[in-house]
Amino acid sequence: MSVSDTRETESTTDSNQIINNSVLLNGIQAVDAKIDSNSGSVELQQSPISRCPTPGTPASEKKMNGLSFSELCCLFCCPPCPGRIAAKLAFLPPESTYSFIPDETNTKFTLNLTDRAEWQYTQRELDSIEVFTTGTQRGNRIGCMYIRTSSNPRFTIMFSHGNAVDLGQMSSFYLGLGSRINCNIFSYDYSGYGVSTGKPSEKNLYADIEAAWHVLRSRYGISPEHIILYGQSIGTVPTVDLASRYEVGAVILHSPLMSGMRVAFPNTKRTWFFDAFPR
Repeated sequence: MSVSDTRETESTTDSNQIINNSVLLNGIQAVDAKIDSNSGSVELQQSPISRCPTPGTPASEKKMNGLSFSELCCLFCCPPCPGRIAAKLAFLPPESTYSFIPDETNTKFTLNLTDRAEWQYTQRELDSIEVFTTGTQRGNRIGCMYIRTSSNPRFTIMFSHGNAVDLGQMSSFYLGLGSRINCNIFSYDYSGYGVSTGKPSEKNLYADIEAAWHVLRSRYGISPEHIILYGQSIGTVPTVDLASRYEVGAVILHSPLMSGMRVAFPNTKRTWFFDAFPR
């Protein structure tokens, strides 16, 4: 190779600015991803620590970290690639750990928890939890939960939970939290979580918290200065969005996200136009 060829190769490499990252699926390194910072394209290489497919399974159905290769192709190849990766990795709704049982008039509901919810209190305390559904501007119905631990609290916490739990799994925590700090707790499930209809997405997150905010204020008559917004993990995204549009008593951000791309690819230094949850 001539000197001019070498220089041309080095120039091409510099202009591509390839960034190597490891993408995690369900906490296990699944693929190595190379992102071209100029074009936004993604090149994938299967990691040697990926789970082995079951012998005899057709190639199209072989699993890697619980996903078939066809599902992985959809995950990483649907444009815009990095943004879709970030959005799909952001939501991990569990199998529902609860249900709402309607009364004879179908206007009042009772909370029914499965064993996986790991309820830590008495049946009497469980029966005191108020649950219902409300509609969003995007046509979904979301499950809501109100835990009254004080008859005259100064503040009510509006809690937006993390990406891999639902209201059933959080119910014991909510009751304990409200009892310790003398606050009532209101929470809701995102679209596609628990009893909520629809699918989880960034747009649905914003519509979900908007609906939850309005039903909290109208149903219980709580003024904005007495509402504390609490967001955890993915819940910080709708929490910040709501706080930017309404006056509230306070805002608590627990493990907030910088953006979806920075979660999937921690070495990302800039905000891309296709990024999920940019802040």
